[in-house]
Amino acid sequence: MEFSSKLIEKAVNEIAQLPGIGKRSALRLVLHLLKQPKEQTTFLSQALTQMRENIQYCTNCHNISDSLVCEICSNTNRDHQVVCVVEDIRDVMAIENTGQYRGIYHVLGGKISPIDGVGPSQLKITTLLEKVKQNQVSEIIFALSATMEGDTTNFYIYKQIAHSNVQISTIARGIAVGDELEYADEVTLGRSILQRVPFEKSFKNN
Repeated sequence: MEFSSKLIEKAVNEIAQLPGIGKRSALRLVLHLLKQPKEQTTFLSQALTQMRENIQYCTNCHNISDSLVCEICSNTNRDHQVVCVVEDIRDVMAIENTGQYRGIYHVLGGKISPIDGVGPSQLKITTLLEKVKQNQVSEIIFALSATMEGDTTNFYIYKQIAHSNVQISTIARGIAVGDELEYADEVTLGRSILQRVPFEKSFKNN
């Protein structure tokens, strides 16, 4: 792709690094920005800069937050004894959109995947185990995607806490096997949370 401006080329190359955006789409976005008032581009760049400089991770659940403790963990109306274990922020948003869950979350930051070089030590598993040891949890709900990596991660954590008095459940498999949680419709995902089943029963039936 030939560019008449090095500035345009640089902008296109940077935007094209975003997932799902090729150089043609990036060029359309750049040309769109050029047509907008200059202030609009300034607002966009400021928003991105502020996000990168000021974003934090909740010290309790590892969710993305504007403060040390996220709004969900600081909400006294939530059930802090019930913890939903998810892969990342997108899954938190998906479950919150159902309006069916009133507990809190624990964001692992990924799934165990030996092929990708991701082991338990790369995930936020230790802090979850600490919550269990300190009797801060009455129920853990596994809400990872129904994939081999998700099931492996669930089972690994289960083996670490099976001896505890914590109730361990998993979302009902209204979510198709192999599907990513973030793409499930809100009704199906909401029902999966409400109709969760004991985790031990889930893998014995497979």
